Amino acid sequence: MRIRVVGAGVMGRGIAQWAVTAGHTVELADARPESVDEAVGFVTGMLGRAVEKGRTSAEDAAAAVDRLVPLRSPLAPGDGVGLVVEAVLEDLAVKTELFTGLEKVLPASAVFATNTSSLSVTRIAAGLADPTRLAGLHFFNPVPLMRIAEVIPGAATRPAVVPFLVDLVEKSGHRAVVVADTPGFLVNHAGRGLITEALALLEEDVADAAGIDRIARDVLGLRMGPFELTDLTGLDVTASVIDTVWQGFRHSERLRPSYLTPNRVAAGLHGRKTGRGFYDYGPDAPGTPAEPPVTGDAARPVHVPGDAPDAQEVRRVLRAAGAVLDEGARPGDRAVVLVPVWGTTVAAAVAELGLPAGRTLGVDPLSLDTRRRVLAMTPACDPEAVRDARAVLARSDDVVPVPVSVVRDTAGSVAQRLLASIVSVAASIAERAIAAPADIDLAVTAGLGYPHGPLAWGERTGAARMLALHRALYGTTGDPRYRPTRWVTERAQLGLPLTHAGATPPHAAV
Repeated sequence: MRIRVVGAGVMGRGIAQWAVTAGHTVELADARPESVDEAVGFVTGMLGRAVEKGRTSAEDAAAAVDRLVPLRSPLAPGDGVGLVVEAVLEDLAVKTELFTGLEKVLPASAVFATNTSSLSVTRIAAGLADPTRLAGLHFFNPVPLMRIAEVIPGAATRPAVVPFLVDLVEKSGHRAVVVADTPGFLVNHAGRGLITEALALLEEDVADAAGIDRIARDVLGLRMGPFELTDLTGLDVTASVIDTVWQGFRHSERLRPSYLTPNRVAAGLHGRKTGRGFYDYGPDAPGTPAEPPVTGDAARPVHVPGDAPDAQEVRRVLRAAGAVLDEGARPGDRAVVLVPVWGTTVAAAVAELGLPAGRTLGVDPLSLDTRRRVLAMTPACDPEAVRDARAVLARSDDVVPVPVSVVRDTAGSVAQRLLASIVSVAASIAERAIAAPADIDLAVTAGLGYPHGPLAWGERTGAARMLALHRALYGTTGDPRYRPTRWVTERAQLGLPLTHAGATPPHAAV
């Protein structure tokens, strides 16, 4: 196929490289002709590196370069063009003006696709004489490596356009997911679950950025913590996406932004590209602070109240590590008390069970069998009890102790809140039919690098247990951002997995 890519910046040159590598002829154009020359040089260089690394042959790379055709004008006539992919400035007026110009010089059969990441596909198409020919085709950077693309039909997009784009993407080596034309589409919308909750935890001083990132990596299994990721992508970009999605969904509490971001953006704390963000960068940067050493008494007796499954699991882990368990009905005079919390606070357990406030801490059940364990301390905790509880929980049946994070007491602790938000935002996407459950999980794992798709991730915990977490968070805090979704509630009540799409109801003919 002959594809015209308009826009020779980072995304345009990536789309061009992907398309010529897949065997398509690509006309590459930009308002600045010199940008086209730079992009051709970039693509040629990238294909040369692929040859050096053995990913392609020299002959195939040369043939791909030959299929890259520089254009001096985006509006050059082109009778053989079957598809236009636009990757220009993220501005509605600029995109609409480009497409209206292309309508005049390209055949009516050519399909138009916009790579917009935040603008309404329907609004872009509305400026065309024929809005039925345009859809969204949203790639991720770097395009050749991020093997996923969102296909977004606008309100007027003709039915044949979507399968055409899906087939093109799939046959060219990427996966395609069909997404409704909504703010943030799928991946950018789903990604708000992690970062908005991480910012909320930082607002509340539950832990610092490095502490939250450690828990996100070691307990949840993320490759990068939310603040590491934000520094990589740029806080200015992230904050803009957060605000766009929140405003687009009419100030949904589940997507509520943080008051922390505007001042940090104004101060230029954007991350790696400015040398300073949530972390410092550059040759003189001090680096991430080391965790404090474990100095407490690992032989101090520990009492775990109750006989619920979480309490039994804490005892199992402690016994396996050789900890001294206080097995009495009430904690002994010297024992530290470890309370497993699920969506609730340690303070509430102290009050409800009459536990000694100075030596009672919470433990997150999600962290027990991971690379890090998490303790929660209340304002009443005695410092010696905190040190000793950390030492006890660091014990392992291996030679190497388990790292233990100590955070401030909050409903559900850090990992639970992050997971609950990731799952609930994805569930709200599913219940709005913005995308199918399987496509949500596929797009998020490919686009965001999560260890599991968010619905499958919640299912690993179990629908009923996730619902209990959401209800506990909502009941404990009263914050509507934690209100259980219909998607999770129904599936828990019906004994269905969170990944279950359900039957499509018949609609009465109009």
